[in-house]
Amino acid sequence: MGSIPDLKGQWVRAEGARGVGRFDPTKPPGRLQEAPLTAEYQAIYEANLADQARGGQGIDPTYQCLSPRIMRAYSPMEIVLTPDTTHILIEHIHDSRRIHTDGRDWPEDMDANPMFAGYSMGKWIDEDGDGRYDALVVETRGLKNPRTYDAINQNISK
Repeated sequence: MGSIPDLKGQWVRAEGARGVGRFDPTKPPGRLQEAPLTAEYQAIYEANLADQARGGQGIDPTYQCLSPRIMRAYSPMEIVLTPDTTHILIEHIHDSRRIHTDGRDWPEDMDANPMFAGYSMGKWIDEDGDGRYDALVVETRGLKNPRTYDAINQNISK
């Protein structure tokens, strides 16, 4: 059995922006990102920016708080490890995610009682055989609708 990594301290998204993913982390947000979008998606992006400039929410799904944002590091977070569970605690509005790592089965009533955060089961993996776990692989089921989730490029740094 491998040993768990030292994850002490506060973690933030690599680009340093709270909840805002960037195509190029070296450039400021907005049009200056110069992402290579198709004409269709450029029009959606422009409409989003225009709505935000008028005080609207644009295409930001978080304004309704229905998205399982706890699956991405949208704000500074702390990872707390216990022998059977990994907890991800997010500073903003005190979100938390519990990932069971003790090998338990999925709850029998999961489909009848879905939750916005769902149920997460995980397994620590020693990818390079050096005796230390390198990755936490997580599967989440039983998510309650409505929801939206798109967190590509999950780069997280300490």
